[in-house]
Amino acid sequence: MNAQKPKTLVAYFSRAGNNYVGGTIVNLPVGNTAVIAKMIHEVTGGDLFHIEAVKPYPEDYTETTDVAKEELRARARPKLTGRVESMASYNRIILGYPNWWGTMPMPVYTFLEGYNLAGKTLVPFCTHEGSGLGHSVADIRKTCPRSTVWDGLAIRGGEVTNAKDEVARWLRETGMIAKA
Repeated sequence: MNAQKPKTLVAYFSRAGNNYVGGTIVNLPVGNTAVIAKMIHEVTGGDLFHIEAVKPYPEDYTETTDVAKEELRARARPKLTGRVESMASYNRIILGYPNWWGTMPMPVYTFLEGYNLAGKTLVPFCTHEGSGLGHSVADIRKTCPRSTVWDGLAIRGGEVTNAKDEVARWLRETGMIAKA
């Protein structure tokens, strides 16, 4: 019997524009989580999917944090711009997001709840500016109780451009890529 190689999806939510990085607000042409997701995509060869809300978040960082806090309080599920049409074909989902208020942005919840992920392996990673993964991994486990959810990787947003070795090491440790 031929064992098929697991098919991997790298799904991520990221926000470009004004972001808090290293104690100051900076304008990012590409969001921190997108930078890491693209690194993972290059190394794993998995398919890439950008989780994107129909209604964009404000350009201003403080306004975005206010919207995110209200969405969390209301347990909002923002509509997304697209869907993964062949979700059943993926065994593993590497899931990326920034840490917003200790967890994932609400569009990530919309994404997770929009599919039958039973039996799939979810491998989370997040970008942050000091709060690590927060309680996001526990929240993923609660949202996807019939999935296998691995402990995640947290990368400080201000360090994403220098994180290639850390990301590759994490991917080897989790078995997402072969050990060298």
